[in-house]
Amino acid sequence: MKPPFFWDAYSDQPHVLKDKAYKKRMRALQWMEYLKTFLSALFILPVAVLGMKFFKPKTPKPFELGLCVNLDKGEEQIALVEELGVKHLLCRFPLWDMQNIEAYVTFLKRFGDDKHIVLCIMQDREHIEDLALTALHVTKVFELFSPFVREFQIGNAINRAKWGFFSVGEYLRFYACVQKLRDESFPKLLLLGPSIIDFEYHYTARALFNGFKIRFDKHTSLLYVDRRGAPENAQLGFNTLGKINLLYALCAMSSKSSDDIYITEVNWPLSNTAPYAPTSEKECVSETDYATFLKAYIRTAKESGKVRKLFWHQLIAPGYGLVDNREGIRKMEGFYAFKEVLHETIH
Repeated sequence: MKPPFFWDAYSDQPHVLKDKAYKKRMRALQWMEYLKTFLSALFILPVAVLGMKFFKPKTPKPFELGLCVNLDKGEEQIALVEELGVKHLLCRFPLWDMQNIEAYVTFLKRFGDDKHIVLCIMQDREHIEDLALTALHVTKVFELFSPFVREFQIGNAINRAKWGFFSVGEYLRFYACVQKLRDESFPKLLLLGPSIIDFEYHYTARALFNGFKIRFDKHTSLLYVDRRGAPENAQLGFNTLGKINLLYALCAMSSKSSDDIYITEVNWPLSNTAPYAPTSEKECVSETDYATFLKAYIRTAKESGKVRKLFWHQLIAPGYGLVDNREGIRKMEGFYAFKEVLHETIH
């Protein structure tokens, strides 16, 4: 990443943008996009809410549970994945780390041929502004990973300025660039998006109802509910199940997306782990509550019949993961809770 964007290696996400003048200037340039987002939400969301009960898959979606792994978390992840018995993995690849792309390839191959992998291609501002550079680098990504990876998540947390996008329209142009490349040279690959984070479905409405010639082969959502505590707690009248039902209705209504939903990130921040926790201490929970909420969230997603895959984020992360690696490898309560609920989904 380049200034004014900076990566926080503790919480595995960009720092909040501190250059307020830059942020204000960039947002001012996107006023038309904000209007489109507002109008999309105004007309689409009420229809989706009213139709939630009527949009159901003909048969419940087969549910698969996966786990996020990261190159920088080390080789210890390989044995831990085998211990858990996970077959579905999601790994992030930052476009700003092209010089290390071969290391990512080697890392993922070490998990074995029996793993189903989603590669998340993460954006930065340089690639958002220079789509020719994006096409060049994504071509290289597809060439190196496509022999053993078929599904590629395009972009991450696109409704957060700290991740580089200042509007959904910017993301749609970015995605269209990648889809054009895929259609012309890599037609067997599947592209996943739009990767909206949290319960901010006004952005989802804009992403799914647009004039771009694009389509999401799978719908990805970073559906965090951690700020509400337990998964059954409501936000604007919607608990976790309600949020899933509304998301499915939006996908079912749109011609731009499959109704196969992948929840690509979810977790709870852990108490007393700053600076590793991705939120303030106010939102953090104990290891015991984390394990309880983990099981409840995953069971809710599975029982909804509307979620195709769910990836827990992530295996090793002291502030929000299943394993604390600050002083060796310590499997937290969430590790064993995940193993329990994974066993349920398999059997």
